[in-house]
Amino acid sequence: MTGRIQRALSGFYYVKGEDGTLLTCKARGKFRREGVSPLVGDHVVCCEVPGGEGRIDDILPRKNSFDRPSVANIDQMVIVCSQAIPKTDPYLVDRMTAIAALKGCDVLICINKCDLDPADSLREYYENAGFRTVCVSAETGEGIDTLRAQLVGKLSAVTGNSGVGKSSILNALDPNMSLKTGEVSQALGRGKHTTRHVELYELPCGAEIIDTPGFSSFETTVLNLELKARLPECFPEFAPYREDCRFVGCSHTKEKGCAVRQAVKDGKIVKGRHESYCRLYDELKDLREWNVEGRGKRG
Repeated sequence: MTGRIQRALSGFYYVKGEDGTLLTCKARGKFRREGVSPLVGDHVVCCEVPGGEGRIDDILPRKNSFDRPSVANIDQMVIVCSQAIPKTDPYLVDRMTAIAALKGCDVLICINKCDLDPADSLREYYENAGFRTVCVSAETGEGIDTLRAQLVGKLSAVTGNSGVGKSSILNALDPNMSLKTGEVSQALGRGKHTTRHVELYELPCGAEIIDTPGFSSFETTVLNLELKARLPECFPEFAPYREDCRFVGCSHTKEKGCAVRQAVKDGKIVKGRHESYCRLYDELKDLREWNVEGRGKRG
């Protein structure tokens, strides 16, 4: 049968078939030999084996994949942030938007806890950068219907800094999910991690959701050579200006005659976004191939 991996835990993969049946599977040994692992979100071919369990025989072609968390075929990344405690650093969000662009994912900025802080400046920051933005309150339900409409028909990965309310938002979208939520540490100004593994949830509205660990566990730490080579592409608001730079290979950081920097000065590109780009550029510029060798591949 063919199906999609809904959950992966301790070497077992829970595959939901096209007929709605759920089969607990193990992967064939060939995947380990080939250095490939099945991921949550994968479309797979599997069969039932004696004992009532199943075996994954093949992984169908992927739209995209992430190493951390281990997910595949993501249509949209929902980045949850907040101006209330714990306040989100926009640079962390900008790193996530760059990785989403690299992986071919749409981005939706979801600002939670708007009942505590309306976050007008944060909303304006991302709307001016060209991102779809929705303000919600998991506590009061404000904006949840608007968010739900943005999720229908897509497989969305939800991420954000810990304690920002990812699981609470998912519970508000569908109370039957009954996800464990954590309390924010007032002393540290951050939350306790409550998402321990990756799991795909189907909502009654027709949306599919993958709740992922926070920023610290996401692939933001795996700054790879591909991101280094394609970084300007990962800031889509640069696109109208990159070809007008004076020098070929302009890094868009310090060069004279840089059309991107001029667009920032003219207010056509959000200054904070360019600052995030320069900071990420500095982190990546000294990365060499040997820095990323040995990390393993996910197909």
